[in-house]
Amino acid sequence: MTHTISALTRNRPGVLADMAQAIRKYNVNIRSLSAGETEDPEISRLTIGLDGSEEDIGRITAEMQGMDCIIGVDDLRRRDFVDRELVLIKVAMEPAATTQIMQVFEVFRANVVGMGQKSITVEMSGDSGKVDAFIGMLKPHGIKSLCRSGMIALKRGDE
Repeated sequence: MTHTISALTRNRPGVLADMAQAIRKYNVNIRSLSAGETEDPEISRLTIGLDGSEEDIGRITAEMQGMDCIIGVDDLRRRDFVDRELVLIKVAMEPAATTQIMQVFEVFRANVVGMGQKSITVEMSGDSGKVDAFIGMLKPHGIKSLCRSGMIALKRGDE
């Protein structure tokens, strides 16, 4: 089962390595990882997508909460958070398919960020399901290169 962990950490060297080591102990796969500063440059937020059992995720979050570099850890539930992911895709550009490809971009609200003689590069953001669907629609046209940012997430509501 996939879990989304959100952790506020002190912004200093080694934090990510310490967290990865805690996850590795339980043989849990990291599906997605994103990290960056918050509104306070001394604090970073890490959003980690993990595949693991409830029991293993519970152990991992408990261990993380005991680390001196961690300010707080949440195991977010789907209904409790908003998430986004960014994808950059370079697609082969055949003149006969240009209109169809541009329609896909429009439906998914993707933005063209680069263009060459034989390819076009676009960016799109959304939840992982929307990103997966966008990739699926572009595969038949020939994806030359792709890069996903990893998920970022925040709790819903006033917390």
